[in-house]
Amino acid sequence: MSGTKKILVIDDEKKILDVVKAYLQKEGFEVITAQDGESALEIFKSEAVHLVILDLMLPKISGMEVCSKIRAVSDVPVIMLTAKAEEDDKIEGLSLGADDYLTKPFSVRELVIRVRTLLRRAYRDDKPLADHLIFNDGDLEIDIKKMLVKKRNIPVSLTANEFKVLTTLLTNPGQVFSREQLVEKAFGMDYDGFDRTVDTYIKNLRQKIENNPKEPEYIITLYGVGYKFSS
Repeated sequence: MSGTKKILVIDDEKKILDVVKAYLQKEGFEVITAQDGESALEIFKSEAVHLVILDLMLPKISGMEVCSKIRAVSDVPVIMLTAKAEEDDKIEGLSLGADDYLTKPFSVRELVIRVRTLLRRAYRDDKPLADHLIFNDGDLEIDIKKMLVKKRNIPVSLTANEFKVLTTLLTNPGQVFSREQLVEKAFGMDYDGFDRTVDTYIKNLRQKIENNPKEPEYIITLYGVGYKFSS
């Protein structure tokens, strides 16, 4: 896995948050915490989170609803925590899209192992499925290594930043990125441009790779959330 992974831990018990955060930070992860479902979703929208540890019983918005809302826009790995051991709760959590499940009280060391396992599975060095990608019977062709893009077999000229935005979306097909997340993932934390410049890159990309930029097929906007690549 390349780069420091950011983990969002959501639990209404501060003692659990503090212990889990300390263990994960010791393992080299960046950790953000939230104590209710509402603030957790706000954080998720604004931060480029790589994994979520989510308590089932939360104030304001339940863990189940938080999981459902995250799954509606992202494939980020989710580990669900709960004080309930009933089989029905486990099944409901997994059916909503949780990737793993731990019942309280749990071993923090076991949690860390599960975090590492899920991250390895989900982020195989953040590489796209292939270096050479073809969409819609050759309508769009992208060669990652050569930094070449063709539209209906005609080469398309992209700036370096436009290509970074495109490959970031390609590397995570179907995942929705906010402006802030796209900036962080495409250009890194030290990028000194404005988040809104992402809109310009997206507009330019659509002009170059879409059949109708006003009705895009590839780079889709989810209003109020962000952008994703759809094939």
